[in-house]
Amino acid sequence: MPDSPQLLFSAPVVNRPLVGLTLLVVEDSRFASDAVRLLALRSGARLRRADCLRAAERHLRVYTPDVILIDLGLPDGRGEDLIARLSAATPRIPAILALSGEDYGAPRAMAAGADGFMAKPVASMVAFQKQILAALPDDPAPREHDEEDQQIAPDPIALSDDLRHAARTLDRARSAATDQYITRFLSTLGRCIDDAGLVKAAFDYRRRASSDRNRQTLLRVIEDRLDRSPAV
Repeated sequence: MPDSPQLLFSAPVVNRPLVGLTLLVVEDSRFASDAVRLLALRSGARLRRADCLRAAERHLRVYTPDVILIDLGLPDGRGEDLIARLSAATPRIPAILALSGEDYGAPRAMAAGADGFMAKPVASMVAFQKQILAALPDDPAPREHDEEDQQIAPDPIALSDDLRHAARTLDRARSAATDQYITRFLSTLGRCIDDAGLVKAAFDYRRRASSDRNRQTLLRVIEDRLDRSPAV
């Protein structure tokens, strides 16, 4: 006897559990964004990207994603401010998640109203799918995450782009806010690529008084990483 339409409708969505969903990632790092792109593609979701709060607002005026992932450290403001606004909006985006490479990001995100928190680097397929599925409202068609995990490797050219962005920003940094942003950006990038030297250099710059000498020291560390990166 053939399955009834109801049984077919209720069959679990496996292997591509996010099929039919649109994700918006608000993330200034191309390297981190590429990791999310690969995970979303493998999971069946459509992905759009905004690299700052201003760009995110432009996206949200045009469409409402099913899931939004928001980095907490953005070049033009705090990600938790956008989380707080979206979590109080009606209608509400079904799933709002925060991204951060810093341990203290999770309580800040949850206090702002996030449905979940993803620690960077985001590389595990199963963890990515589990966290999104846990944040989504109940679906009449059950969605099951992959059982077999995969680790993804973002485009190394995206890493070079991030390093160049950091160098340009640092070269013209003349404010405490910009210094704070770029050192957070670099320390998170260093953790994503397992580069303890880059993390330490960012930390050392953050704790020292801002000066041309200290800025040049950090720029040399960035240039050293660029010399090792693929040419474009």
